[in-house]
Amino acid sequence: MRARSDKAAVPPYKDIERPVPGEPSNKQWGSDAIAAVLRELDLPYIALNPGASYRGLHDSLVNYLGNRQPEMLLCLHEETAIAIAHGYAKVTGRPLAAAVHSNVGLMHGSMAVFNAYCDRMPLILLGATGPVDASLRRPWIDWIHTSRDQGSLIRDFIKWDDQPASAAAAQEALLRGHLLACTAPRGPVYVNLDAAVQEQQLPEPLATPSAARFKPPVTPEPPAEPLREAARLLVSAKRPVMLAGRTSRDPASWQKRVELAEAVGAKVITDLKTGAAFPTGHPLHAAGPATLLPPEASQLLLDADVILSLDWVDVAGALKLSYGSKPVTAKIISISLDLHGHGGAVMDYQGLPPVDVHLLTEPDVAVPPLLAAVKALRPTAPPLPASNGRGGPPPLATLESATSINVPLLATGLRAALGSREATILRFTLSWGAHLWEFRHPLDYIGYDGGAGIGSGPGISTGAALALRDMGGERIPIAISGDGDFMMGCTALWTAAHYHIPFLTVVANNRSFFNDERHQERVAKERGRPVANRWIGQAIREPDIDIASIARAQGAVGIGPVTDPKKLVEALQQGIAAVREGKPCVVDVRVDPGYDPAMTSAMQRVGR
Repeated sequence: MRARSDKAAVPPYKDIERPVPGEPSNKQWGSDAIAAVLRELDLPYIALNPGASYRGLHDSLVNYLGNRQPEMLLCLHEETAIAIAHGYAKVTGRPLAAAVHSNVGLMHGSMAVFNAYCDRMPLILLGATGPVDASLRRPWIDWIHTSRDQGSLIRDFIKWDDQPASAAAAQEALLRGHLLACTAPRGPVYVNLDAAVQEQQLPEPLATPSAARFKPPVTPEPPAEPLREAARLLVSAKRPVMLAGRTSRDPASWQKRVELAEAVGAKVITDLKTGAAFPTGHPLHAAGPATLLPPEASQLLLDADVILSLDWVDVAGALKLSYGSKPVTAKIISISLDLHGHGGAVMDYQGLPPVDVHLLTEPDVAVPPLLAAVKALRPTAPPLPASNGRGGPPPLATLESATSINVPLLATGLRAALGSREATILRFTLSWGAHLWEFRHPLDYIGYDGGAGIGSGPGISTGAALALRDMGGERIPIAISGDGDFMMGCTALWTAAHYHIPFLTVVANNRSFFNDERHQERVAKERGRPVANRWIGQAIREPDIDIASIARAQGAVGIGPVTDPKKLVEALQQGIAAVREGKPCVVDVRVDPGYDPAMTSAMQRVGR
């Protein structure tokens, strides 16, 4: 691990769970051969919640591989294990392995699989069943934990699954699964291991195949003709707009997107559902980032003559918010491979947008040749507009006169507490405003969870913070979570504390599932019923949950509740100091329930 630039003391973590060495042996079991391929695939960690169905693999990870490459990350819930792998991929683009116990563990973790699928993140999920041979099953427990087609529980939202019938077939399944998970459009795969195959002693040791010959293919550049047509449309456009959606965390690709926007003179819209894709302080950044399209973004799309989508999530929805029922007059250029991943059961593909030019590749691959084609047609870029000057959160002095804390003031306090330190935002609440945080680097924000499943935040944050720790730990990882999201996944903090994974969770605690309060208010208004009843069945109070104590009970640092605006910055500074010492920390901040105006407006425009 590279030393941190701020010289903070980080506890050692490499020898937390070092097994006792065993006697040398020439014997090999099925699970040993399987574990050897996990190492060959260069998977640094396997996040798991243990179970008897894969006890053979568990033994091999410990006693055959020495709990290294992959190193086990013990989790208290299967959903956490899968979410950790998801979060790690969001930062690095690389998959981790996760393991879940039998059909029951897979059902527990299925929401996290769905999140990774919707987020287009690679994940190697291992499960187990059986023994498939009924004569080998233990009474009762092996029967209820065996399913005839276990993969069917999640097949609608994974790329591929297999249940290999031998150790050699399992080796091939892992190689194929890794290949498919890492080939765009990326996503989770599931390999279900027969308990008997794992625990069978092999007559002769199996050779470990070389992963170098099973690498995922390079995403191809777009064909020349549609690329030229896209460049021609962009150069001739009077009011071009770029929708910056799913992109990588690569700084060089970030810079190419900036250069393309400048070469075209395109106004840029960004999104909180995906990671940071464009500098929000740039003069061409015109709207966002927000969870739903803000009104100024809708107007930009309505006025645009050419719209360039860089793998934007839900182009049809954005057009609907802008055009309503009117026909779309703008020319649409789509850069995305998402068409290759659509099935019929899960409708994460969204509405069907009109597209005039398809570039079937990834934005990182298409932008450089598209930029070159644009410059060939028009070597001189149009002048940049004046700086957008939209400002940010309220000034720091506002905390001195405020009587309570709202989400914009939370942003004010957090910015002040960080000072000049760089942070990676791992999570925003749904109520986070569009201009409360500036993005200047692709690692400034990693995006939402894909499937909009409450409870994913703590696990994804732990996995993302793990990746940032192993990259050198120079950034402060910060998750801004709602109280409902935190409570559903809070046991992930134990894993973070146990393995010394530092990050700060700021709980914007309005003591309610407040997003649903808004829905109840809207229904009540439409039906002429009392809006005052919206809190019933939504409020999380009487008693209030002691979130700081829950954090401390998991081994993390717990601070709060913070209710006085004047004490907000000090509490957040304490939390950041704990993170710099290598600890996970939770700061409970009581915030006023409030509306995100852009989200409320968008909901009203689509009649929700």
